[in-house]
Amino acid sequence: MGVSLERKRNIAIISHGGAGKTTLAEALLFNAGQTQRLGRVDDGSSILDFEPEEQKRKITISASIHHYQWNKHKVDIIDTPGYTNFLVETRNALRVVEGAVVLLSAISGIKVQTEKVWEFADEFGVTRLAFVNMMDRERASFLRAVEDMEKVLGVKGVPLQIPVGEGPDFRGVVDLLSKKAFIYRDDLSGKYEVGAVPDEIAGDVESFRDKLVEEVVEADDSLMERYLEGETIEDEELRKALRESVLTGRFVPVLCGSAYKNMGVNLLMDMINTLMPSPVDRTPVVGTQPGSNPEGEVKRDVAEDSPFSAFVFKTLIDPYAGRLSFFRIYSGTLRKDSMVLNPARNAKEKIAHIYLIEGKGTHEVEEAGAGDIVATSKLKETLTGDTLCDQGDPIVFPPFKPVNPSLSYAISPKTKADEEKVHAGLARLMEEDPSLEFRRDEQTKEFILSGVGQVHLEVAVERLKRKYGCEVELKTPRVPYKETIRSTVKVQGKYKKQSGGRGQYGDTWLEISPLPRGGGFEFIDNIVGGVIPRQYIPAVEKGIKEAMQSGVLAGYPVVDVKVRLYDGSHHPVDSSEMAFKIAASIGFKKGVEQAKPVLLEPIMSMEINVPDENLGDVIGDINSRRGKVQGVEPKSGTQIIKALVPMAEILNYSSDLKGLTGDRGMFTMEFSHYEEVPQNLSQKIIERARAEKEGAQKG
Repeated sequence: MGVSLERKRNIAIISHGGAGKTTLAEALLFNAGQTQRLGRVDDGSSILDFEPEEQKRKITISASIHHYQWNKHKVDIIDTPGYTNFLVETRNALRVVEGAVVLLSAISGIKVQTEKVWEFADEFGVTRLAFVNMMDRERASFLRAVEDMEKVLGVKGVPLQIPVGEGPDFRGVVDLLSKKAFIYRDDLSGKYEVGAVPDEIAGDVESFRDKLVEEVVEADDSLMERYLEGETIEDEELRKALRESVLTGRFVPVLCGSAYKNMGVNLLMDMINTLMPSPVDRTPVVGTQPGSNPEGEVKRDVAEDSPFSAFVFKTLIDPYAGRLSFFRIYSGTLRKDSMVLNPARNAKEKIAHIYLIEGKGTHEVEEAGAGDIVATSKLKETLTGDTLCDQGDPIVFPPFKPVNPSLSYAISPKTKADEEKVHAGLARLMEEDPSLEFRRDEQTKEFILSGVGQVHLEVAVERLKRKYGCEVELKTPRVPYKETIRSTVKVQGKYKKQSGGRGQYGDTWLEISPLPRGGGFEFIDNIVGGVIPRQYIPAVEKGIKEAMQSGVLAGYPVVDVKVRLYDGSHHPVDSSEMAFKIAASIGFKKGVEQAKPVLLEPIMSMEINVPDENLGDVIGDINSRRGKVQGVEPKSGTQIIKALVPMAEILNYSSDLKGLTGDRGMFTMEFSHYEEVPQNLSQKIIERARAEKEGAQKG
């Protein structure tokens, strides 16, 4: 696309929600001449937050992609979500970039979501630079933000600039390497005048520049030696050593400005070009050989003449235009109308169109090469997380890790027409958003929609209505209780019916005993001497299994029982499979009533990440929910609580944790096991279940 690989940059903009990521991205595009006006989130004019759900909430929900040219460099940018419910999109975006701009708020400090996306960047080895935003706001503090980096993120932040004024007095920045002041117009144009360092901060500039130079020369022994001997180090040498320090992660450079006022943004653009890695700085890329056993490692050089390979990191479904697949090309060149291979699905796909992504819009091109982020339409079998590659030289990149949903709702279509659309609509939504999960609970007979949190599911329902004309209601799901027994009993189950003609006769003796939790069901045939003919034994087991579907306490399924069939009798004429099935069912229900039946509830295993100051409140809340804290692990300003909590107590935990922690807490959970419900609660659950059953029968 007219730019060498060394001059390409792929950058994600990351931080917590509300730090100004989209505003910064809009300023980058405006300064580069890619857009003609500064888009704003607040008034809905952003070209990156274009989905109606984003405009309604004024937050980024989906990772949005654009590109610009700046000083002979091509930069692909991904504006990522910062709110907890949508961080899966951010993690996916960081998989396909080499660099990230981390926004630090000059007023609110570093929030837990920034810590989370920082961990994602660590996971994928993404090079970072920091931009302290909102320097124009009341109570803004550049140094506090830099100190937070070390205190909360555990990294060394080294300023490359210091601000000229803070808060309402902010008017520019001083570049510490050149010792020049850039004073900006207050008209959003991004235009500035270069001048001498203001006298009031001259001492600070010298002090910070000395610290910067000391950090930079440590990367090069010869520079260090010359510096210690008092020799002047040229700016160009410092810049080269600075880039090396950043690429190797020795420290994170820190810049500052105001994205909203477009101050300092042009200097950030210069530093993206200068300090961030190009695709060739990450060569080679590694995948596996499809079909080999064991899977062999394959390395691919990042070059336009290497075999083609790409990774699909995002999918959009348009009800009319179909599927749009976004992918990062790691190697080779892709031309319009070429055929490629999806090795994971053993499918050939035709690339009919190649698009540069421009927020909501696209721009068609004839070809794209290594290092480019592009899209294509109407791939038949390719989904998010798939690899596309050269048919003659296949490679598979690791797919995304599955996401454990943390909140579930039962969904109920509003009309019969909605009921017919819901499955197809949700299938399409899950193609776009793999962190959604949709299933039918076989026990409660409800359709369950699961996601990362409350807002995530609300957005999914809004999109379902907007894109597919399907309206559903979210309801708190029923808890899938089960029943079991605590003692062993022996019982007779007998069925005898005589009403003219052939009768029915089945007689069984059963020993019913409890199994360990999670033991399921075990049937033992101990019949000897033919007291029950062999052909009727399967009917006995079937009758018991059917009876287990509805327990004696509240109609919940019975689990963790062993049934031994040890005696019985039959009639040579009147016995039948049906008679023995009914006899076994009668005996089982009678036996369970005598074997001290109890109610079981599902217990969830939770990991809750909370700020230090909220630890006591959250643990107290878990205890109040009958939870058992298994342990607490400290992690850089936060605490990770591991706990086992009854599902019934955390059906709405997402909003409760948000209130307890000021939206700084996050959690994941998964099913662990079943436990007995305490006696004081059991009776209420049983009475409620029976009342619902009676109401349904009357209805």
